[in-house]
Amino acid sequence: MSRRSAPPRRIGVTALAGAALAALLAPAQPAAATDAADAATAPVTAAFGEAAAQYDVPRDLLVAVGYGESRLDGHDGLPSQARGYGVMHLVSNPTHRTLETAAAETGLPVAELRQDTAANIRGGAAVLREYADTLGLSPHDRADLDAWYPVVAQYGGATEDSTARLYADTVYELLRDGVRAPVGGGETVEVTPRAVAPERGRYATAGPVALSEDYPAARWVPAHEANYASGRTQSISAVVIHVTQGSYAGAISWFQNPDSQVSAHYVIRSSDGEVTQTVRDADTAWHARSGNPYSIGIEHEGWVDEPAWFTDAMYRSSAALTSHLADRHGIPKDREHILGHVEVPGNDHTDPGPHWDWDYYMELVGGDPGEPGAPELDFPAYSSLAEGESGPQVAALQHLLTTNGHDAGETDGDFGPATAAAVRSFQTAVGLPVDGVVGSSTWTALLSAGPTASLGEGSTGEAVSRLQRALTAALGRTVSVDGIFGPLTGEAVHDYQSSRGLSADSLVGPQTWAALQAGR
Repeated sequence: MSRRSAPPRRIGVTALAGAALAALLAPAQPAAATDAADAATAPVTAAFGEAAAQYDVPRDLLVAVGYGESRLDGHDGLPSQARGYGVMHLVSNPTHRTLETAAAETGLPVAELRQDTAANIRGGAAVLREYADTLGLSPHDRADLDAWYPVVAQYGGATEDSTARLYADTVYELLRDGVRAPVGGGETVEVTPRAVAPERGRYATAGPVALSEDYPAARWVPAHEANYASGRTQSISAVVIHVTQGSYAGAISWFQNPDSQVSAHYVIRSSDGEVTQTVRDADTAWHARSGNPYSIGIEHEGWVDEPAWFTDAMYRSSAALTSHLADRHGIPKDREHILGHVEVPGNDHTDPGPHWDWDYYMELVGGDPGEPGAPELDFPAYSSLAEGESGPQVAALQHLLTTNGHDAGETDGDFGPATAAAVRSFQTAVGLPVDGVVGSSTWTALLSAGPTASLGEGSTGEAVSRLQRALTAALGRTVSVDGIFGPLTGEAVHDYQSSRGLSADSLVGPQTWAALQAGR
């Protein structure tokens, strides 16, 4: 049971619609009918109003906190990078547990708080009220919007006062400027601009420790030392573009959390392009797995499926930073060296996603907006893929299909209709069953496609690499891809030939190539 209310009522859209119907059947109560009708047509607005009233939290403050966290998009219950959920970003990680606090305060199940927007808003209001009580806000204080500043700073979950202030300042800037947020179904949630004079308390003197030594335009807020490695094992040769899957202040705070085990060198804010550095260029941030030793990672506030986060201010600020890094470290300004997280070998992320405007970005950088380099093609195993899948193997599939004359669309790592059509086209061309699914046969045929030079022990080059990849797919075991036809490759060829009824001589001639390229 909630500490401050009767047993919890579910206030999802279905319930609101039901309330509207009941009210319409009661003509003696026209005001109630009007309220219920408003709730049915504007359920998110109604949820903010009801939650604010129930927990005595300023309604506009509640909206501003949610907007700063998520742009009021619940992302279908999917977690952020910091494992936060819903429009209010209720968090569940080892050091910040607002999701669990919300469950305790509202009595609602955690699953409902993650998935249901109205429940999530109610949970956010309950957490803010819990913090207000802990900090000693009286009923008089709670009526003063400016008195909530320390509560908002605590809600962000930062371990450093400077980051907490950054978070709270963002919320009060939203209150000052106002909010107008479309939330679907024709509904828009609004906050009218107002004058604010936040009472910062202990946060009044908090600020960044220093400006960045690597990039003077940036703030310096260091990540926790447990989240990066000192020094470099390779020279810097690339810049990797990321999307935070969360808020600007939230990403910085997450990098300060020793349990996160992640970091990036820089983070850029959506609204105005503000830059914060969290790891020195000379150190190795943990942002791109195999790409960590040689790259600099730049995180951009937002979500990959919401292009509104990618503002012109963000593009210009990021491009200025990337241009500076390229000049400073001798990185070519082209798409083989300035690339997305999805394009780094050995990664399973899709950012910055299809809404990132690479042509515009590279123009701002002052570099070549050409195509990126080939994605990673070498994997220890090749997974079965179908429409709806995503990741590096999908990017490899798209690249191979397009290279072999079957246009799969953009090499973005998302298996959509264009990729499915290209798979069916390729399957038709090589005589495989046409189902649009990429199993071992389709992988074998696609990976081996190309010139069919005779190969044997001692051969080297691209054809050997194609052979090794195709054998990995055909045999279902890893054949190391090094472009050198050694004894282990010869053994794999022998095993393939034997299992396919071919002459098992460990030499790759026309018959072996024909079998591979037919997907046998």
